[in-house]
Amino acid sequence: MSVLVLQLAGPLQSWGASARFARRTTESAPTKSGVIGLLAAAQGRERGADLTDLAALRFGVRVDQPGRRVRDYQTAQHFDTGKSMPLSERFYLADAVFVAAVEGDDALVNELHRALRDPVYLPYLGRRSCPPAHPVDLGVYHDRGLEEILAREPWRAAEWYKRRHRREPYLEWLIEATPHDGDADAPVDSLRDQPLSFDPRHRRYALRGVRTDTVPVPARPDHDPTAVLGGD
Repeated sequence: MSVLVLQLAGPLQSWGASARFARRTTESAPTKSGVIGLLAAAQGRERGADLTDLAALRFGVRVDQPGRRVRDYQTAQHFDTGKSMPLSERFYLADAVFVAAVEGDDALVNELHRALRDPVYLPYLGRRSCPPAHPVDLGVYHDRGLEEILAREPWRAAEWYKRRHRREPYLEWLIEATPHDGDADAPVDSLRDQPLSFDPRHRRYALRGVRTDTVPVPARPDHDPTAVLGGD
């Protein structure tokens, strides 16, 4: 098994798991369907293509900088008729940074890594209006598991955020799991973001088990002389 690691950082992100119609909300962290969609687009898969192999990947994400939730109020008119469309609300995460990872078969993970470095369609962070601010690719690992990779990957938050939160020892992570995985006492929540089809005529998603926990902040220096300067 191999693990592909991604950095998801940008001015705006939006990761909807159940939002439909005129109110499009966002989860507080990237969804599996959103990240699988990013990888499928990098490969150049059509929206109606089979997703069985990608859906079988195990997914995890670490919250390096949670950002803040913002709302956009939108109006629109029909292109042909000029008729007003329903008013809509769109929610985003501003200034958030995440480290995400997918674990699976070596050949598939290597192919996804190649596609991410030379994508057919450019990646976006949940919506096309949300481009990444940094390279998404953080590499592929062949000798370690998903939890170990997420625990070791350097803290990717902005420097101002690190200074402000330097005394907080843990980062939150959300790992795909079943009630029989790991700590049996830790609850497993359900999230409807397991992609079955991205066909725009009939998008389908299934429930997925997610365990939320914390991990110590990795590889942080003991002494930061710039911290005394403060500011943003």
